[in-house]
Amino acid sequence: MTKTPIATLKMVTLDCPDPPSSAKFWSELLGWSVVHSERDYAMLQGPSSALGFGRVEDYVAPVWPNTHGSKQYHFDLAVTDLDDASKKAVDLGASLPEDQPGETWRVLLDPAGHPFCLTKAENWGSS
Repeated sequence: MTKTPIATLKMVTLDCPDPPSSAKFWSELLGWSVVHSERDYAMLQGPSSALGFGRVEDYVAPVWPNTHGSKQYHFDLAVTDLDDASKKAVDLGASLPEDQPGETWRVLLDPAGHPFCLTKAENWGSS
């Protein structure tokens, strides 16, 4: 039995201190186009959804590792080569925390401090 959805997710918006630089980082990492970029807001368009960035005064980044559960969420991104993808993400402006939870994925922080994980694509049944 197929359920009729109540809603369709079209965009996730991240708080950050500098929307244009966040948009540039994520655009290069995901290969999505920047469709809007100004001081207070920027947006990327992907194949079926968008990613937005809203400027917040006095923004405070989540911390990693996070023992208080205040990071709230993170992206899991499938990659074919963890070492290569990690290096490229760092070259784009991500940072690689020393504390890593496992061997089949890597936690990185985007330039605004949001944690995200690179995971081996085969773990998701894709390549």
